[in-house]
Amino acid sequence: MSSVNNNDRYRSDPIAHLTREVITERMKSFEHVVAAPGARRAAAVAIPIVEVDGVRGIWITKRAPTLRAHSGQWALPGGRIDEGETPQQAALRELEEEIGVSARPADILGRLDDYVTRSGYAMTPIVVWIGEAPEVKLSAAEVARLHFIPFPQLDVEPRLLTIPESDRPVIQMPLLSSLIHAPTAAVLYQFREVALQGRPTRVSHFEQPVFAWK
Repeated sequence: MSSVNNNDRYRSDPIAHLTREVITERMKSFEHVVAAPGARRAAAVAIPIVEVDGVRGIWITKRAPTLRAHSGQWALPGGRIDEGETPQQAALRELEEEIGVSARPADILGRLDDYVTRSGYAMTPIVVWIGEAPEVKLSAAEVARLHFIPFPQLDVEPRLLTIPESDRPVIQMPLLSSLIHAPTAAVLYQFREVALQGRPTRVSHFEQPVFAWK
């Protein structure tokens, strides 16, 4: 697992210490949008909130290079929703399967808007409070690395690009000395807006890069 080398730079930033109560209240007041039912496959991702060296942030994974789909890309722990599962149950299951961390239903703070991907999924983001970072056990088949993004680092403006293939802006989040693309970028940006800033911002109009359409 990787984290920032030195969290001291964030200790004086109030956003680094946002409490569970504040984030819970912001999630409760946010009216999430559910994708219309149809031929789309249902999926869920977990946004795990953890604390490292006294600074709060989230975990994000780098997908294993051997995966058939979206290998090597940045992603949140998640996957398809099994028959009979709720998005919340699927997010908690995937969290344990991918990084070996267990959370309870009571640790779920809320959900963000469903994001419909170009590859045919309706993805439901579930915000989960983990607290002080526990030991992890990464699934070698799915996860190459686990990274910690402190809240102040996540509180950045996205990059919006135009492409000839779509009239929708492509969203990128400049994080981890890299660019994170949608759908993950759209989810991270909405989490930043809703949970960190208390703004009910929508993201369904943001596009994915063409390489992620398959």
